[in-house]
Order: sequence, then C-alpha cells, then structure tokens
Amino acid sequence: MNIDWGTLAGVFGVSLGVTVVVVVMFSLGVAAWARTGHGEPAPEAPRGRHRKVATATAVLCFAACLAVAAYGIDLIVPG
Repeated sequence: MNIDWGTLAGVFGVSLGVTVVVVVMFSLGVAAWARTGHGEPAPEAPRGRHRKVATATAVLCFAACLAVAAYGIDLIVPG
C-alpha cells in the first residue's frame, strides 16, 4: 500500500482552510446579527441604513456557510 503524502497534505490543508473560512464567516454573521438588535434588544443598536446593511451582511455570511455545508453534503452523498 502506497500513500501519496503530498496529496494527503493537500487535502488536509484545503479542509483546514475551508474550516477556518466557515468559522470566520459564521462568526462575522453572528456579530453582524447582534449589531442589528435582533434577538435581545441592544441599546446601542444602529438605526436605519446601518441596520439594513448589518442584516444583509449577516444573511450573506450565513448563506455562505450554508452553501459550503450543502456542497460538502453533495460531495459525500451519492446521487
């Protein structure tokens, strides 16, 4: 049995990188969602346009995380 260590290291590197990106995107989404005042009201929550931008940022971050997860499931599940 031969193991191609270069390929194994490449797979490890890509999976580690994607994991870090997903965690950062989710964290940014949670931070943006908190800035909008959703959930528990925040007294310093911005009003107007800033709130809409923060909501859009949170939705985009969560959508990116969902897309990565869906792609991973698509790679794993045959069909």
